[in-house]
Amino acid sequence: MSQSRSSANIGVVGLAVMGSNLARNLASREGNTVAVYNRSPERTRTLLADHPDAGFVASESIDDFVASLAKPRTAIVMVQAGKGTDAVIEQLAERFEAGDIIVDGGNANFHDTIRRERELRERGLNFVGAGISGGEEGALKGPSIMPGGSAEAYATLGPILASIAAIAEGEPCVTHVGTDGAGHFVKMIHNGIEYADMQLIAESYDLLRRVGGHDVDAVAEVFAAWNEGDLESYLIEITAEVLRQKDAETGKPLVDVITDQAGSKGTGVWTVQNAVGLGVPVGGIAEAVFARAVSSKPEQRAAVQATIESRPQVQPAGDGFEDDVRAALYASKVVAYAQGFDAIIAGAQEYGWRIDLGSIAKIWRGGCIIRARFLNRIVEAYAQNPELATLLEDPYFAAAVRDGEAAWRRIVATAALSGIPAPGFSSALAYYDSLASERLPAALVQGQRDFFGAHTYKRVDKEGTFHTLWSGDRSEIVTEPSTH
Repeated sequence: MSQSRSSANIGVVGLAVMGSNLARNLASREGNTVAVYNRSPERTRTLLADHPDAGFVASESIDDFVASLAKPRTAIVMVQAGKGTDAVIEQLAERFEAGDIIVDGGNANFHDTIRRERELRERGLNFVGAGISGGEEGALKGPSIMPGGSAEAYATLGPILASIAAIAEGEPCVTHVGTDGAGHFVKMIHNGIEYADMQLIAESYDLLRRVGGHDVDAVAEVFAAWNEGDLESYLIEITAEVLRQKDAETGKPLVDVITDQAGSKGTGVWTVQNAVGLGVPVGGIAEAVFARAVSSKPEQRAAVQATIESRPQVQPAGDGFEDDVRAALYASKVVAYAQGFDAIIAGAQEYGWRIDLGSIAKIWRGGCIIRARFLNRIVEAYAQNPELATLLEDPYFAAAVRDGEAAWRRIVATAALSGIPAPGFSSALAYYDSLASERLPAALVQGQRDFFGAHTYKRVDKEGTFHTLWSGDRSEIVTEPSTH
């Protein structure tokens, strides 16, 4: 099957849909010769038969695949995350030489990427964990790419990735994110924001139907109109398309015949788990993950519904209801992105990465699932002040939230009074109110912690760490802070 040996400047291992599309994208760009290999030769043969003009250098053995790569050898692994990825990496590592580059383009856990990069570096090899966003279409036509790894590896790999990345405002949607696991970490946060964004859109749809009284076609037109304004984004665009789709069998809107149980592949959960470990509040992302989990508990839902005698009466929509939902959606979306960027900042500090936040916003403007018009505003925000404590501090976003605040509160109140779950809107508003409050009830929590666990506390009126002798005479003493 091989056309010529040692001629390919890039190789792809794993030719399922994502791998095949990525290989086709690479082959379509001037200057690339693409080697391809799949454990099952049938997939390789199918790819060649379906795309004879791609000029693939195909192999049916891993040895031939490695031999087909020009030095420094560069191979992108596109197989299922986990043990399968480790197995392919080891096969390549055994055959590669110092300076060669192995790229994991799957949705790997960034902790695995850190481990793999360290192990391969010790063997003289470069390992790059590259987050690739955009789904099957993005892989073929131009994804957003988030590579980590060494500067040495990026010198070779960067131009290749730039050749296939999406283009936004004349710039390829790829940047060297940082060392070892930085790329996969940022891709994980991207996916977490995606969860929140989708949940907020779903809540908007639910409110427009149940409170606004719109039929599905009307809701589709609302989203199509929103996509012409400051909410313009890929997710808003496809929401209108999904809502317009009719079920061929029943003639009903497809959304009405889809089971209301949402699935998950884990990256949203990883985002929440790691944010908790980093001490970063990402309530909007967490509520989106939990909303999918609740939807997928039909037995619990049925059990609770069986106990209910009546539900709250749905509140009247009132004039301007659509505009209120739009404003609440925009404000909540700002919060979701702010929380995501907070997590990136904390991750960079924890793992020693130098991540340019403005560059991350730039590469998310095209190709990826959360691409949106307002990412340009995030680019501008970090260009004006790279040291923002939170995106909500930026003048544009502060004004956007302030202008939509009254509508946001009306929507959350209407949802609560109507018995309609809106965890995304509600948690985003609670987060904003927490930041906006001059004093929080955390003082009481700290007093409780000191009472039962001697965890100590600080005072507002003097320096030091203190503990009250709750079981004694309740006098206050100066102490070292608890490590528990």
